[in-house]
Amino acid sequence: MSPLRTVTRSPAVSARCRPDSTGPPARHHQLYVGRPLTDVYNRTWCNPTEFVNVTRATDALVLVARESPAAAGVLGTHADRLRDRAVTDTVHSATWEEEPGRELHGVFEGIAADRTFVVPVRAAHARATTDGVPAAFGACTGEVTYCEPAGPSPAVTDAIADRAAEHVRPGPDASLLLVGLGSGDQPFERQAADYHATRLQQMTDYGEVTTAFLLQNPAVECARYAVTNDRVVAVPLPLVPSAATAEEMPRKLEVDRGGLSYTSPLADHPAVTEAIAARVAERRGGETDEPTASFEDELAREGQRLAADGDGRSL
Repeated sequence: MSPLRTVTRSPAVSARCRPDSTGPPARHHQLYVGRPLTDVYNRTWCNPTEFVNVTRATDALVLVARESPAAAGVLGTHADRLRDRAVTDTVHSATWEEEPGRELHGVFEGIAADRTFVVPVRAAHARATTDGVPAAFGACTGEVTYCEPAGPSPAVTDAIADRAAEHVRPGPDASLLLVGLGSGDQPFERQAADYHATRLQQMTDYGEVTTAFLLQNPAVECARYAVTNDRVVAVPLPLVPSAATAEEMPRKLEVDRGGLSYTSPLADHPAVTEAIAARVAERRGGETDEPTASFEDELAREGQRLAADGDGRSL
């Protein structure tokens, strides 16, 4: 964040500046610009018209997720940790049920910041985050920086490995099954699942790491018959607990039959907080004089364009 520098008169400072001053207060000397350092410490250093008021640009972070009974608590826990770490000046959380573009409009409209980072707290992009969420960005008064979802992250992979090991000890005779939502028309859920599966195959001792999905093949209902080991642990990839993780996945995996351990989602696991913080840091760290637009930048621009009516007003 680059500071905004404006020259203003400062009565409070000029009141402290007297001809007999031996130098400026230490916490103010760096605010004087355009003069040699020796002049700053000269007895006549304190011309009030030369006082520079440095105003730092403000930023905010918004965590977004689909509404579920657990969503508010999960997002709230992450938001509290990120506030404590001062990742941004303010941290907000928001959920949607059906139409994120309209339901989140009021949230973004109420944020007063020069720059707003938006991080979807989910395993991967879905239609709601590629099309719906960006449509609400036009309500922001400042710049919006859309980030990749928290799910595809090394910290999340590590947490999945730990969560699986709590239920089934890694070994050549054990299988680790990653269960995602999937999608009939987008590749992001599969890409995220493959990302974790590849890393887990390399970093753990599980003899087999496989994936399955609710909405695409390989189907979750076939997963227990497709694994090759007797000891099996299934980890749901959605980060926020929902009906899908609490009911649909266990039912289709036939968890009640036994012979397969099913873990809870990562939810408010500290690793997810780390992944969110990393998303913000990545976007800050990638800033250059000639930045390359990310996929999320393109989503944000397209969402705002589609959300505008014929007069260019955001809906």
